[in-house]
Amino acid sequence: MKINDKAKLSSSIFINTEKKSIYDIAINDINEVPISLLDFKGKKILFVNVASKCGFTKQYNQLQELSDNYKEKLIVIGLPCNQFGSQEPGDSSQIKEFCTLNFGIKFLLTEKIHVKGNKQHPLYTWLTSKKLNGKKSSSVKWNFQKYLVDDIGNLIDYYYSITNPMSSKITKHI
Repeated sequence: MKINDKAKLSSSIFINTEKKSIYDIAINDINEVPISLLDFKGKKILFVNVASKCGFTKQYNQLQELSDNYKEKLIVIGLPCNQFGSQEPGDSSQIKEFCTLNFGIKFLLTEKIHVKGNKQHPLYTWLTSKKLNGKKSSSVKWNFQKYLVDDIGNLIDYYYSITNPMSSKITKHI
């Protein structure tokens, strides 16, 4: 390897640890079909780690209402996660059925992911790391924690589970 090549390699490694675009992160929908977050550029995105057997599961109603009310400006993405109290034990088909039958969910659901720990999905690495998102660091405390990203891919803020999806804390940014 030439010295110039080493400099390029070293430079690219450094760049990869700096703020990066959320639109470069790969994730699949609940049917394992790849989602391009870039398709949502121009709209705000609300990411929510969801679970079927949680005390906050009733927030599915408000998440669907938020999605319906702001569909021209906002994409709601539910990310099933079983890391908190094993409250999302089902597989993809069980999760889809539960969400459809009980809440009429039409907003986008993803594959089941990890939002913390050594298997943390790259999306949540970005959402929770100031080094990557350029705004602030956080940790996911429980199901239904929400992360709002603006229409050009910048983190606006995050909201703990107790924040209702229709709260003015969230809607004022939409």
